[in-house]
Amino acid sequence: MLTSYIADMPEAMMLACVGGKTSPVTMAMYKYFGDPFQHEPRTRSKTLVQLDKVRSRARPNDIEAFFCKAQKFRLNGIDKPFWSDWLLADLSRFLTPESLHHIHKQFWDHDVQWIILAVGGSEIDFQFLVIQPTTGYRHFHGASADAVPAGVIVAVRALMHFRYLVQSLCIDDKDLGRITAALSEFHANKHVIIAAGLHQGKGGKVTDNWQIPKLELMQNIVPSIRNSGVIAQWSVDVTEHVHITVVKDPARSTNNNNYDPQICRYLDRADKCNRFELATSLLDHSQREDPGVVGDEFVEEDDEIDDDVNDFPAELLSSI
Repeated sequence: MLTSYIADMPEAMMLACVGGKTSPVTMAMYKYFGDPFQHEPRTRSKTLVQLDKVRSRARPNDIEAFFCKAQKFRLNGIDKPFWSDWLLADLSRFLTPESLHHIHKQFWDHDVQWIILAVGGSEIDFQFLVIQPTTGYRHFHGASADAVPAGVIVAVRALMHFRYLVQSLCIDDKDLGRITAALSEFHANKHVIIAAGLHQGKGGKVTDNWQIPKLELMQNIVPSIRNSGVIAQWSVDVTEHVHITVVKDPARSTNNNNYDPQICRYLDRADKCNRFELATSLLDHSQREDPGVVGDEFVEEDDEIDDDVNDFPAELLSSI
C-alpha cells in the first residue's frame, strides 16, 4: 500500500503520468481548474486503462508515435509507472498535499500579488515596517477601507482562513466543514478579483480565467484529510534541506559548467573526508581507552591480551 508520496507539482504530474496543464489527482484539465467543486478522482485503474489504449495504438519503443497517442489522453508518454502493480495506489490518495508548495507558495504566487497590485509594493513594505511587536490581539476596523472592493477582501480572507484551518494538527468533521465553507466562499467572490483587474498573468495582462493548478488541488485537500489524516504530517522540510546541502552548496564550488559531474565529485570527496575523519577518530579513541598503552609505548602485562577493545574499532573500520 502506498500511503503518501510527497512531491511538488511537476513531480506529481510526472508520477501521475499526465502531461502539462493536467491535474495529477483528478481527471480535470486546465480549463476546469477554477471550478468550485472536485472533479472525478484520478485512480490507478483509470490511468492504466488509458495506458492500455495508448499501447494498442502505438508501441512504447516508438517513442514519437507513443507520445503522440498518449497526448490525446493528456498523458506524458511514460509507459510503465512504478505503481502499476501496487493494488492500493490511487493517485488521488497517495499524492498528498503539503504546506510548502500547496499552501505557502500558492499564497505568495497569487494572493500576495493581488494585494501588491491593489495597494502598491511600497505601501506593503511600509506597513510591514511599522508593525509593532505582538503583545496581544487587536482589531483595527477599516484599516484597508476603499483600497479594493469588498469582494476582494472577502475572497482573500476566505483563502487565508482556508490555509490556517488545513494546517491544524487536529481536524474533526466540524473543521472539515469550515474548510469546505471557506473554499466555497472564495469561489463565490473570486470574480471580483478579476473585475478589479488584480488577476494578471506573467506579462502583466489581466487574466479572465482561473487556470491555476494549485487552486484545483485545493479541492482535494479535504478528501485527502479524510483518507490519510492532516497535511501537517506530510512535510518537505527534510528533502528541501537536503536539496541545499547536496545540490546548491556543492554547486557553488563548481565553475558553473557541467554541474552534475562536478557536484557528484564534490559529494564523493566530502564522503571520503568524513570516512577518514571517522576512521582516525575510532583509532584515536581505541588507543586512549586501551590500558596497555602508556604514552607511545606498549606495556605487556600479560601473555594473554584481551583484544576485544582493539577488535571493536577494527570491525567498524572494515565497514567504512
